[in-house]
Amino acid sequence: MNKTNTAPARLGFIGVLLLTLAGCAGLAPQSSLEQVQQQSAELIGQGALHWATEQDQPPVVRERIAELLAEPLALESAVEIALMNNPGLQARLFDLGIADAQRVQASRLPNPGFSIGRMTRGSEVEWERGLHLNLGSLIALPLTRRIAEGQNAQVQREVSLSVMRLATDTRIAWYRAVAAQQSLSYSEQVLQAADAGAEMAHRMAAVGNYSALQQAREQSFYAEAALAHLQARQEQVASHERLVRLLGLWGEETDFTLPERLPDVPSQPLDQPDIEQQAMASRLDVKAAQQGAKRLATNLKLGKATRFINVLELGISNNSSNEEPVQRGYEITVELPLFDWSGARMAGDEARYMQQLQRTAEVAINARSQVRESYQAYRTAWDVAAHYRDEIVPLRKRISEENMLLYNGMFIGVFELLADAREQISTVNRYLQAQSDFWVAQSELDLVRFGPVTPSEANSASTTPASPAGGH
Repeated sequence: MNKTNTAPARLGFIGVLLLTLAGCAGLAPQSSLEQVQQQSAELIGQGALHWATEQDQPPVVRERIAELLAEPLALESAVEIALMNNPGLQARLFDLGIADAQRVQASRLPNPGFSIGRMTRGSEVEWERGLHLNLGSLIALPLTRRIAEGQNAQVQREVSLSVMRLATDTRIAWYRAVAAQQSLSYSEQVLQAADAGAEMAHRMAAVGNYSALQQAREQSFYAEAALAHLQARQEQVASHERLVRLLGLWGEETDFTLPERLPDVPSQPLDQPDIEQQAMASRLDVKAAQQGAKRLATNLKLGKATRFINVLELGISNNSSNEEPVQRGYEITVELPLFDWSGARMAGDEARYMQQLQRTAEVAINARSQVRESYQAYRTAWDVAAHYRDEIVPLRKRISEENMLLYNGMFIGVFELLADAREQISTVNRYLQAQSDFWVAQSELDLVRFGPVTPSEANSASTTPASPAGGH
């Protein structure tokens, strides 16, 4: 009786052991999305990220977009729309689902194999049944699962950086679109002043009160102003369309309006002497590179553990015959390392690991340099904008007031007054560009604390994927 219960007991123990090794890993892409939201919250805010897992956007999303577009589009409203509606970002978010599926797949037990055969010899009929399990994959399961979990975490960081880069690109596009709109308005004022000067010069030349040289100069001013106006209009259209693409809008949605002017430059710049240290603690590309190195180290450890057991199978057989007693037994299949001792595979894994260490060092060095460069660009942009605001624009305004007094006293003529008006408008327009440059530099500084400003800087030191352990 004890012998009868031994086999089921052993099978039950093996089943419990297999379930323990397999764990309870299940698909959880929303958990990955929450991690991305948490990692990028400082730059995009809480609750702004939306993943469109269905073919069509839910009505509540379309209603929210329509609500934001009904008013002049504010900066953070533009970011919110981009995070909900940009198709490129939505496609990138599906990398979370892919990585999560790979994580779960790596946690699954290898499927057993079942074989059955029928043999006859005279009147004797023999049935052979076998159950096989890949023990090599089973032994490597904890390490392969750890590798997949590391890959999943790395994808989360990379997607978080894509989210923050989209938010930054949207802010930059918004600043440039508003600046281009303002610049177009100023160019129209310059054109009107130049047109008035050219028309007056034509009339005065017709009655002999203006020379041909003076008339040509005024006409030249008008021609250059007309050209500048055309260029400003084209820049306004191009910047608007760049913003449209980032927002993922089409049809009537593209007819949104923007605020009339840029925000004022802050009275004082940010003073961050320890920004380099802060960035090194929060740079996602540095963390991703470090995670890649750990993943390759685990893969190298797995390769060493399975170096001589690429094929290791356990089989249980049950043979029955109509003339003989039932035969029961088991078999173990092992690959003989006669020709391939896995030396080449191990050398490749070691080379990938050492390569990743160097790339991680490269990412860290580049990150420090990028932070310093962005902060210097930010400070320079603030200095330029503040100089225009505090020095050049007030001086130009004072000059215009003095010229108006001279004109009222008949010390200068109308042409000098028009020329001064054109110069004043041009100065204000240059200050507008300095404002735009400052806000762009501010946005890039915010992003560089978490990752490189441009994707090309990240791709130059991308991580190398780990080779499947146990392969040839």
